[in-house]
Amino acid sequence: MEQLLDQIFSPEVRLALTIVVIFIGILYLISIVWVIRDSYLRGSNPVIWGVIALIPFLGAFAYSMMRPPMLKSDRDEQSLDFALKQRELLKYGECSKCGYPVEREYLMCPRCSTQLKNECTRCGHALNPDWSVCPYCCTPTE
Repeated sequence: MEQLLDQIFSPEVRLALTIVVIFIGILYLISIVWVIRDSYLRGSNPVIWGVIALIPFLGAFAYSMMRPPMLKSDRDEQSLDFALKQRELLKYGECSKCGYPVEREYLMCPRCSTQLKNECTRCGHALNPDWSVCPYCCTPTE
């Protein structure tokens, strides 16, 4: 029996098996490091995910299936971009008659010619219809 095993597991086969085992071990360690680093970057708890990643290859697979979809920096950038777009949209409104997008300073709708705001007789700024005085030059409105 030992002779048969010695013939099957020749020095070349043992070397190949040793290389394969070392390669799998390195992949296992790299997967643990990847899970810990990626969970930190995504805002998850890296300690918990590191412990889960100790389960050979299943832990890294479980993490890759359950990890947050975006990096923390990407989420922050997306929320800032969203806030900026909201602020930009505040500069615009829409015509109450036709719904055409108009800027805040427009006096008339360029599409349907509906009067949107009044004009100050002294300084020429656009005034909301419910204002009784111009906030720019303190002129009373009609």
